[in-house]
This record gives sequence, structure tokens and C-alpha cells, in this order.
Amino acid sequence: MSKKFSLFLSALFCTFLGGVAVISLLLPDQDFSPLENRYLQKPPKLSAETLSSGKFMEDAEDYVSDHIAGRDLWVATKAWSERLSGKKENNGVYFAKENTLINRVDEPDMDKLTKDVGYVNALAGNVSVPVYFGLIPSAAEIWNDRLPQGAPTADEHKIIDKLYFSTGAATIDLYGALEPHRSEDIYYRTDHHWTSLGAFYGANAIFHAMGLEPLVLDQYQKTTVTDQFNGTIFSSSGVRWLPPDSIDTYVPNQNISVTSWFKGAPETGSLYVDSFLDKKDKYSYFLGGRQPLCVVEKQNSSGPKVLLIRDSYSDSLTPFLTERFSEIHLLDPRDNLSSIRSYVEEHDIDAVIVLYSFPNFADDTHLFLLSR
Repeated sequence: MSKKFSLFLSALFCTFLGGVAVISLLLPDQDFSPLENRYLQKPPKLSAETLSSGKFMEDAEDYVSDHIAGRDLWVATKAWSERLSGKKENNGVYFAKENTLINRVDEPDMDKLTKDVGYVNALAGNVSVPVYFGLIPSAAEIWNDRLPQGAPTADEHKIIDKLYFSTGAATIDLYGALEPHRSEDIYYRTDHHWTSLGAFYGANAIFHAMGLEPLVLDQYQKTTVTDQFNGTIFSSSGVRWLPPDSIDTYVPNQNISVTSWFKGAPETGSLYVDSFLDKKDKYSYFLGGRQPLCVVEKQNSSGPKVLLIRDSYSDSLTPFLTERFSEIHLLDPRDNLSSIRSYVEEHDIDAVIVLYSFPNFADDTHLFLLSR
């Protein structure tokens, strides 16, 4: 390579970088990235404290990275390069078989899990109604045959069994309900949640634990409400080459009333919120997304009233629960500081269900509220 050509390439590269930098400065900042489904870094605040601690430079680097022109293209290019180089993972996401993206589940802090099960036990001792405890294994456990060979991930089944052995609450065998159906579409390929089909099997696990009659799948008609769902793993992975998921429903929105507390005051909600089907966050089609409290009532039902202490997996589960319960009170401890014992007494609750996906239970820092 001649010296002149080397200088030309260097000048071209510098011009390219300078052009990207100028365009990035001229473009208006965005607060939110729909494609990545997250809020972007705001401009860093300069102070003696942030400068001395290094936080200013850290935030500045994140800000530049988040607001560089063509960011979505660079994110996708990085994921492609990782795949072409033979890597099976990007940003903690495995490129799995059958066009599937699966989050890696790291080994959890067992001391934290033991403490959190203690909070479940405290809840069982504080209330006068039965308490049921269920942990939903992730796709990394049930679909482990799709993972790249040798891909490290936690042994969720073994850990869940250990936690169940140490609880005084009645347990719900979600692994036993899902594993026989591992060949079915029980999780989304681009999102960490279970599908409506997976939620159906999860609902029957709950009914079995409570001695209630199971649902029969053949008695329901599946309705596909969208076939353009790109979920949370799609957003974080940078992968843009997979076909989107479909979202299905089985239970019609009939004779059901929903009350949602999004901002502290009750408002009329819905089992399904169609407006989310036109947005990136299509999973919020179920119940309208994250909220501190949601009460779902089935008209003319003589079933029990249940309090469901939960994460977002219960959003797509709730339609099936309306088939056996007269009232479902969905409480998210991340946003609701209510005393569980007082809530049970005030609303004549017949049973409490603590239901989390395994990764969310392992990471949640609000479970101490169960003992209040």
C-alpha cells in the first residue's frame, strides 16, 4: 500500500468520523428509543463532585453513544459482526436455534433467594388465608435444547426445587406444567415473557395446586391480534434479522370489568388494550402494562377472590384466571407499598398467590414488602 493511499484512507476515515460527529450534534436529542425500548442518556451534569468521581465522563460517554447519528444501524451492525465472527451471544442474549433469542440467566445470589423465600414464609404466617408460591422457569431452562452447545446458564429447575423445599407456602409446579410442552410456542422468540399458550399451561398449574378444575384448550378459539411483535430481547440484543412474533388471545373480553391504578387513582381499564398493538411495547396489550394495582372482576362468578403478587408474566395470564376466579387483585410490590395483610382483610381475599418468573424473583429488591 502506497503512502499516498494510506494518507487518503486516513483522511477519508477522519472525514467520516467528523461528519458523523457534526450530524450527531445537529440532530435533536431523543428521550426514548422505541427500537431499543429504553430511555436514552441525558446530557451529563458538570460539577466538582461528578468530575472528581468520574461520573461526568461516564455519563458523557453514554450520552455520546446513545445519541450518535445512525445508532440503530451501528447496533445492528455490531450484532451481525458478532454472529459472523462465530460468537453465539451478544449483550447477554444467546443466538439460539429456531430463530430464537434467549436471555442468559446468571447464577443467582442464593443468600438473597433464601432471604426472599423467608419473606414469602412470613406472608404465609401473617394472613389467615392460604398462600401459594410459584416460580416460572425462563426460556433458558425450558428451551435449553435450543441454546448453543455449552452455553452457560443457571440450573433454574434445581434452584426452584431447593427454594420450594424451604417454603411454608403451598407450591405451584410451573416447571412440570411447561416442560412437557417445550416443543410448542410457549415463549416468545424475541421477548422474555411466556406466550398466551404458555400462560394457559401456567394457569392450569395454579388451578391444580388449588384443587380447581383445569381448563381445556380445545374449548377455546385462538385469535392472532398481531404478527408484528418484536419484544424486549429483540431490543437489547441488536439482532434485527429474525421474523417477528405473533400475539394471540384465547379468552374473549366478555362479562369482565377491569379497574386500573396507574397514577394512584382508579380508572376504567380493559383486559386487552388495542392501542398498544400500534406501538413498540405490544406486550402491554394485556391489561395496559405495568401498574401498581389492577382489579379484574368476572360478572356472575362464584369463584374465589385472589390476590396475585406478581410481575409482568401475570398480564397475559390474567385472562385465563378469570375463568375460575371471581376477582383477581394484581399487586406489583415495586410500585405499591400497601400492607399485604391489611389488603387481604379489607377486600375479603380468599387466597394469595405469589407468582414470579425465576429471573425477576432473583433480581427483585422489593420482596421484603411481602412480610408487611
